[in-house]
Amino acid sequence: MTGLPAAEADAAGPRRPPAVTVVIPTRDRPALLRTAVDAVLAQDYPGEVRCVVVHDGTEPDRALERATVTVTSNVRSPGLAGARNSGIALADTELVAFCDDDDRWLPDKLSRQVEVFRSDPQARFVSCGIRVRYGDRVVERSLPVDRVTFADLLRDRLTELHPSTFLIQRSLLDEIGMVDEALPGSYAEDYELLLRAARVAPVRSLPAVLVEVLWHPQSYFTGRWATVSAALQRLLATYPDFSREKAGAARLSGQIAFAEAAQGHRGAAVRWAARTAVLRPTEPRAVLALAVAAKAVSGERVVRELNARGRGI
Repeated sequence: MTGLPAAEADAAGPRRPPAVTVVIPTRDRPALLRTAVDAVLAQDYPGEVRCVVVHDGTEPDRALERATVTVTSNVRSPGLAGARNSGIALADTELVAFCDDDDRWLPDKLSRQVEVFRSDPQARFVSCGIRVRYGDRVVERSLPVDRVTFADLLRDRLTELHPSTFLIQRSLLDEIGMVDEALPGSYAEDYELLLRAARVAPVRSLPAVLVEVLWHPQSYFTGRWATVSAALQRLLATYPDFSREKAGAARLSGQIAFAEAAQGHRGAAVRWAARTAVLRPTEPRAVLALAVAAKAVSGERVVRELNARGRGI
């Protein structure tokens, strides 16, 4: 199935804008969560917007409930992937969107993304540019292309494709499955979903910056290096396709090397850095991993410097 369904209105009027369910997983960030929910409800989109707030391992805040906001608990596996899927399971709308509880949509996000579905019958999954806030620094990031293929995603994670930008046809999720709950700690669940989606059809990306992303010390995966290493190793094992894209394989193995170094696992860090160098001698993550393993610099400092530039390891 491609494109949006046929007209829903009577013959006298235009088709109604498709309804959207926005899934917001949350854990222990009540103030940021309210900002995220308010921004979703403030969209200038003329269609129906429903919001499902999924509390993961915390007591649901029923004060958030209203006609367009459902508050529920994660009834699947603990973690981000299970929380997203708990929300997706409640969605019966044509489109499903994600928003993290520490991010904020700009008012025209939905209207501009839905226009892509209307203008391109082949579109199944639409993203957009982001504005990254880290302390008092702000960096805007968007892709120079409007279509991203499976091969593109093997070569590069393209972190501009942030989960808080995702707008997806519900029928595509029925086709490819929901978020992968088997990834350790749900790390890279958004990337893995992109890979599966791009196998079916290119991911569309608007260059416009329509989402503000907040990076901070309480960000979900900050410092969880064992989880990062395990999840990326599983990703490499699950997608042998990376063997065709040495740059992509080197990126992942370099990230694993860095994660092992940040844990103080010098031997594992050196082995993964060596593997990275064989795949791509110019991969900078291998050098950073060796520097951290040698205690020339701390992993935390490297990440802070990268985050300040709107980048990650």
